[in-house]
Amino acid sequence: MSGCPFSPNASEGTFDFSQAMSYSDYLQLDAILNAQKPLSPDHNEMLFIVQHQTSELWMKLMLHELSAAIRHIDQDELPEAFKMLARVSQVMSQLVHAWDVLATMTPPEYSAIRPYLAQSSGFQSWQYRCIEFSMGNKNAAMLLPHTHRPDLHAIVESAYLAPSLYDASLKLLARKGLPIPQDYQERDWRQSYKASAQVEEAWLEVYRNHKQHWDLYQLGEELADLEDAFRLWRFRHVTTVERVIGFKRGTGGTGGVSYLRKMLDVVLFPEIWSLRTSL
Repeated sequence: MSGCPFSPNASEGTFDFSQAMSYSDYLQLDAILNAQKPLSPDHNEMLFIVQHQTSELWMKLMLHELSAAIRHIDQDELPEAFKMLARVSQVMSQLVHAWDVLATMTPPEYSAIRPYLAQSSGFQSWQYRCIEFSMGNKNAAMLLPHTHRPDLHAIVESAYLAPSLYDASLKLLARKGLPIPQDYQERDWRQSYKASAQVEEAWLEVYRNHKQHWDLYQLGEELADLEDAFRLWRFRHVTTVERVIGFKRGTGGTGGVSYLRKMLDVVLFPEIWSLRTSL
């Protein structure tokens, strides 16, 4: 082993962790690596579990960054918000490529584990629902899968009731003197956002005079990056599901691919996209 470039010399590094915190201790690896409990005898269930657990960890980071970005926008602290939104976009890129790994599961392999999933489904992910709500895709019906867990229901409901990232962005534009209608600055945050010609005009002012409104222009492009990444994540989800289960209904009771395809039509920040036609 002496020739291995990655093998430390005995004089380098710490080797006794009986009284010190180790890498495994810090990351709580015992808990994480023992959290995979396959229910079927099939070899491929481990892939299915690790894929979804890893996605939930990435989503935890996304929510951490999204909620902080909204707070910074509320406080006119845009450089900090830009860093966080860029990080969320990169996390979504990781999640897009994660579907490539799950796509190695063939239909017969999935069919072998499907009965063991019962009615559990990614449709029930409370973290994903908080991300959707924070991005502005509000739907009261999506609170229902969490009623059996009052603690989680309270978290999801809080995201449902709060202004979204785009709502916070429009309130910022108004504070900067752009002509955002009053009913878009204070509205029923429980409702999904509806496009406005007046809001588009405000964003056009930003883009046509981007040197004067550089921070808001950059915010618009961060939002475009974010939705672009989100669309790719959704699209890869659809194609992977179709590849693995075809047009069977989802385990959570949804239409499966048909339901997911409808989600592809959702536009979160409509004026950020429509303004480009007018430039």
